[in-house]
Amino acid sequence: MSRTTTTAAGPPDGGDRPTLTRVLESFVPEPRLGPNVAERPGEACGVFGVYAPGRDTARLTYFGLFALQHRGQESAGIAVADGETLTVYKDLGLVAQVFDEPTLAGLHGDLAIGHTRYSTTGSNRWENSQPVYRSVGRNAIALAHNGNLTNTVELASEVGQVVATTDSELMAQAIAERMTTAGEDLPDALTAVLPGLRGAFTLAVMDKDRLVGVRDPLGFRPLCLGSFDGGWVLASESAALDIIGAGFVRDVEPGEMVIIDGDGVHSSRPFAPTDPRLCLFEFVYFARPDSKLYGETVHGARRRMGRALATQAPAQADIVVPVPESGIPAAQGYAEVTGIPYSDGLVKNRYVGRTFIEPAQSMRDRGIRMKLNPLPDALDGRRVVLVDDSIVRGSTTRQLVQMVRDAGAIEVHLRISSPPYRWPCHYGMDTGDRSTLLAADRTVQEVADFLGVDSLAYLELDALRDATGVPDAGFCTACLSGDYPTEVPEADAKFALEVGP
Repeated sequence: MSRTTTTAAGPPDGGDRPTLTRVLESFVPEPRLGPNVAERPGEACGVFGVYAPGRDTARLTYFGLFALQHRGQESAGIAVADGETLTVYKDLGLVAQVFDEPTLAGLHGDLAIGHTRYSTTGSNRWENSQPVYRSVGRNAIALAHNGNLTNTVELASEVGQVVATTDSELMAQAIAERMTTAGEDLPDALTAVLPGLRGAFTLAVMDKDRLVGVRDPLGFRPLCLGSFDGGWVLASESAALDIIGAGFVRDVEPGEMVIIDGDGVHSSRPFAPTDPRLCLFEFVYFARPDSKLYGETVHGARRRMGRALATQAPAQADIVVPVPESGIPAAQGYAEVTGIPYSDGLVKNRYVGRTFIEPAQSMRDRGIRMKLNPLPDALDGRRVVLVDDSIVRGSTTRQLVQMVRDAGAIEVHLRISSPPYRWPCHYGMDTGDRSTLLAADRTVQEVADFLGVDSLAYLELDALRDATGVPDAGFCTACLSGDYPTEVPEADAKFALEVGP
């Protein structure tokens, strides 16, 4: 007899595993403003999946998630299946905090999916960690989601009285209900449910014996297919393939569903065709520099951004200093074109991620030093070009500029390798509403005055597109241009599932 079980790690305090308590009878957006709104664009989540009979798929998924840690640092989880049992293990924390040797040793299966989370719909709570699990008769499914739906309210009304606190749970519930009521297998249920979803959704879904990858018709978030001896891999970024020795096969195309089982890889198209709109910020900030998007290396694109910025906005200065990490390639490109020496003027604490320990007020006031510290020997008495990828709220950038001045810089010229960030994202970046965005209603000079810099320049949008190396490939630029490729709710649906801590 087949059986399906699920297990999950308990909450960090060691108490009983919490239950989901919010019934979706109505949606009233809850404010998430002030200090809890991200200073930088919130990372898009990372998804990973592997089908490899006879291999240690849980361990492969662990390393894949490790490579995707930059995309989400609030929680991590792995689901495995062996044809008989589907098990989910997840908890709050970094990948290396959630999983250890005994835990991985207890996760057996021929296929697995994994997830690293940064909350965009639903607050940072244990029950919102993924993969999401649903029992379906003698079967079961697990789902990992990267993105953000824009029709959450409508989807909630369609699935009825379901206990859920994320759009990911709503999707899993809709799929499970379809499998139950229509008696369909996972691919057929997905084919029925997916066309009713709106917004950004890259998915890794599994039942007891097959793995499915899905990319929404606009392809807001990336997903690639890889292979290795005896197996297939799905990953948010190609860099996650490298760590487990898998080779890149191709990108999963926008609007494509790939089904992986014992017969290999099969492709289907559950959506009507449309033009792709990959998030342009994947090139600017989200993706690892060693990943490829649209066939282009992210590091090379960021270096070209710096070169274009140098041509557009040169400065009289002594050194070019990056804001680590994503500002490094752009600073290198800027220095290359201007001839101004490149210098490491800021040291990043590589062990600081998102933390569940709230620092004392005195430390919050100096929060930037938890992540970055200046090198006075490099900065003292110098005119500095400071290169960063973006400015969202501006408070951290303001502190950073003052820190560079306190270290002895006599001039600070700020150069940003993207245009002003003026519009909220509804597709997977957690940046609050327009009132929280520094550049929303300010001129460039007003932003410069607020930040306390001697000059400020942003890279123009057309130059940013050109720098990707694939300017006509199709991008979402909504946060930079206000041009949303889909209808978005007047009230930000991202907050519809927020619950308090």
